[in-house]
Amino acid sequence: MTEKKASPSRKALQVRARARNKKPKFVRAESWKYDRFSLSWRRPRGLDNKIRRKILGWPPGPSMGYKGPKVARYLHPSGYREVIVYNVADLEGVDVNTQAVRIAHTVGKRKRADIIAKAKELNLKILNIKLSAEKEAAEEEEEAEGKETETAEAEATETEEKEEVKEEKKPKKETKKAAPKKKEAPEEKKTKSKKETKKQ
Repeated sequence: MTEKKASPSRKALQVRARARNKKPKFVRAESWKYDRFSLSWRRPRGLDNKIRRKILGWPPGPSMGYKGPKVARYLHPSGYREVIVYNVADLEGVDVNTQAVRIAHTVGKRKRADIIAKAKELNLKILNIKLSAEKEAAEEEEEAEGKETETAEAEATETEEKEEVKEEKKPKKETKKAAPKKKEAPEEKKTKSKKETKKQ
């Protein structure tokens, strides 16, 4: 069985990843000593500076030896070389095998949609399509959900108002009927008691 050989760019990316893991963090001279110094790298210029003189035991400074392989330089982690695209015409010169498209952030929604459609026709890889497409889909879903919720809420409020109106009408009729009955009963008792007293 013959194993598939990795492409030179893929191998170079692996070498670059290993080199990056080994590369130390370059720190400004004596930034660990004084709080007023930031950690970000500054090239030491002093005559007696130990980092400039590369004295053993002091932190290293940047040098050519920390570079990655030339083949992997400026490559995207996917192995493609990036090409920034501003319109549909820019897609014509893009190589499918070695280059990938990145849509410029200044491009609007309409042009972006045209570029994505054309890139799919040409089988080109778009590096920043995922987030934008997800965002657009999410926005559309939110708008649709918002409309549905608004209509549902409007219907619910209408039905509630109708029910409230019906409930308000019913108790008024009951109270009118019930009120005279309660008043009649004590009057009868009073009349009976008066008659009984007269007889006695």
